[in-house]
Amino acid sequence: MGLFDFVKDAGEKVFHREDKTAEMNEAKADSLTGHVMGLGLEIKDLAISFDEGVAVVQGVTNSQANREKIVLTVGNTYGVASVDDRLTVEIPPEPEATFYTVKSGDTLGGIAKAQYGSAGKYPLIFEANKPMLKDPNKIYPGQVLRIPPLD
Repeated sequence: MGLFDFVKDAGEKVFHREDKTAEMNEAKADSLTGHVMGLGLEIKDLAISFDEGVAVVQGVTNSQANREKIVLTVGNTYGVASVDDRLTVEIPPEPEATFYTVKSGDTLGGIAKAQYGSAGKYPLIFEANKPMLKDPNKIYPGQVLRIPPLD
């Protein structure tokens, strides 16, 4: 997919320290790996490296949706400015979702209205972002969401 930029100072705080030593970069990569694995998404040979705010993600997953969720999980982590996606998909990929960066005052209903023409389609966005989103009312500015294409 490529290189994706994120808001470095927004997102879930997975790192415990902000040191920039090689050892801390390795510890941050390990934290990101544990965070992704904790979601229960299907991924083989996951490898994440981290340096100066850039996370490089490698591995093989079973779907385009899981690929996008992994990229977003890593990118929506406090301290990550960019994700270099080097993941591959085993099954021929389905259409890519678009990514949307949440702005102050946004709601899933408002985003659905802008993207799909109907606020009532917000469950599509919520489901597309599970397990990263646990509550449709808990999104924050700077967070990047998957907006799947309509069938």
